[in-house]
Amino acid sequence: MNNNNHHYMGIEMNNQTWGLLDKKDRSEQDNIKMINFAKASLYHWRKSDKYKVVNEQRGQWLISHVYAILDKSYEALSYAKETLKITEDNNLKDFDLAYAYESIARAHSISENIDESEEWYKKAKTAGDLIADTKDKEYFIVDLNAK
Repeated sequence: MNNNNHHYMGIEMNNQTWGLLDKKDRSEQDNIKMINFAKASLYHWRKSDKYKVVNEQRGQWLISHVYAILDKSYEALSYAKETLKITEDNNLKDFDLAYAYESIARAHSISENIDESEEWYKKAKTAGDLIADTKDKEYFIVDLNAK
């Protein structure tokens, strides 16, 4: 597979993941596909010639998000921590920083670690308020306050 195909597949697997995240009444098979699609998206991004560290960060975030939605707290927190590490190590800001904090807050929330969840939620909210693009900010606030 050439680099252009990997780029396309990274995007396509991301879209398939979101399609399943948005699906009502997902089956167990859908949930397994959703995990696999999120991981496949990151795999293909890594092989793309357009790959940047932000693709790694966002791919890790998506995997964490999928696990959080599936109430798999250990996996969600593991990928959320990796998202935050990449964010901090590469000085990512704005949208990506807010989502890194959101992933930690969400992972702690589903593990019922309320104090940690609230602390990271506040960090996410503060970072979200600083997102420069209005549409990105609105999108983030909706995500932050979603289940």
